[in-house]
Amino acid sequence: MTTVTKITKYVRYSAAGNTSYGILENDLIRELHGDIFAGAEPTGKTLALRDVKLLAPCDPRNVAAVGRNYKSHIVDRNIQPAPFPGLFWKPCSSIIGTEENILLPEGAQNVHYEAEMVVVIGKKTRSVTPADAAKHIFGITAGNDVSERDWQKNDLQWFRAKGSDTFAALGPAVVTGLDYNNLLVESRVNGEVRQSGRTSELIFSVDMVISYISQFATLMPGDVIYTGTPGTTKPMQPGDVIEIEVEGVGVLRNRVSKRQQ
Repeated sequence: MTTVTKITKYVRYSAAGNTSYGILENDLIRELHGDIFAGAEPTGKTLALRDVKLLAPCDPRNVAAVGRNYKSHIVDRNIQPAPFPGLFWKPCSSIIGTEENILLPEGAQNVHYEAEMVVVIGKKTRSVTPADAAKHIFGITAGNDVSERDWQKNDLQWFRAKGSDTFAALGPAVVTGLDYNNLLVESRVNGEVRQSGRTSELIFSVDMVISYISQFATLMPGDVIYTGTPGTTKPMQPGDVIEIEVEGVGVLRNRVSKRQQ
């Protein structure tokens, strides 16, 4: 007997001054009461998608990320694969949702997009094995791990290169029931495809990454992990529209502009 996993799209949104979670069905949102990570319940109210502002689909305490996790990406940058995942953290202040602007900081000359599948944790995760990691995943979303390459190369740490305000785009939804081991990940700049790869090409699998992180840091419900970017990236320019699409999730869309001091 084949087990069918239900695919559900959860969104977080603002409407009439309130922030809520809901289930997205086509262009309709079914409102939920409470936190999706603690058992939210339907209110019976529905809203049109056009009448709300979508926010980043979760509000994490931790934003973890894995660098150089696709062979196509490290080959492009002439980097040797590491023996274990290369981890870094992005501050929560860097998070934005779909349709929000990516702001280029003063002095940033080489800011790149990075299309990524992002894992959303569903329960407290500490010292888990790879075999048990899937039980701790709530769902999947799309992310843009915005990166200033010159700062990344020259700074001792990647904090400003990958942690500046608006450098962690997430959305538009968190989706349950997807086969996260084989999803298409793409970036588009002004409608032109720039990156395309499948999560089956990850050097370190999602389960392995979760297990590895959990040996050192406890992950909590709503925390997110950027899992790496495929292929080649290029600089973004003010006015560019960046679209990140993860199969089954939808399109994360952000316009690039200069930050006003």
